[in-house]
Amino acid sequence: MNPNSKKRQVDFQVIAQWVNDGDRVLDLGCGKGILLEYLQQKKAIYGVGVDIDFDKILSCVKRRVPAYHGDVGKLLSHFEDDSFDRVIFSRSVELLDDPDAILTDALRVGKRVTVGFVNHGYWKNRISFLKDGGRGINDVYPRPWYETLRANHFSASEFESYCESRSFKIENRVYLRGNWRDECTTFPNLLAGYAIYDLAK
Repeated sequence: MNPNSKKRQVDFQVIAQWVNDGDRVLDLGCGKGILLEYLQQKKAIYGVGVDIDFDKILSCVKRRVPAYHGDVGKLLSHFEDDSFDRVIFSRSVELLDDPDAILTDALRVGKRVTVGFVNHGYWKNRISFLKDGGRGINDVYPRPWYETLRANHFSASEFESYCESRSFKIENRVYLRGNWRDECTTFPNLLAGYAIYDLAK
């Protein structure tokens, strides 16, 4: 198993703990449908994905994961209130054009919302900017900026402040260290490479 697979495994295990058997799950920015496939196998969910990349939707179809091709924000508006038990953003919030509006709408469509993201406040990133004036290559950012998608980076602390400003309830949270495998229990905004939140209205 390669390192990325190990990272995904821990990420998926955390999310699966918050999902109930048979839940209706909407994965926004679902990619190739790997998370939904995992939840189908572990929790017998009814899952639907949304992604703007058509090739990734084809991968979903090969995995027998139902998925819509299109813009997350536009498709989300077509779902009725509480259409899903859970809406998931796994490493996709930072790629949204209007994350505030989309997260708010996700909490309308889903009873709970799970958000997983790279913590930009991770200490190695801070040192890289202080020392070199730019982002370094490490476990959190394994590729240079020009090989990655456009992203609006933010820290765990910034996300919590945002949730407080919007009166979103943080029901659960898990922080993973820079290797994305071991749990981080102290100074997460500084020491965690990855953060996963479980939100409610």
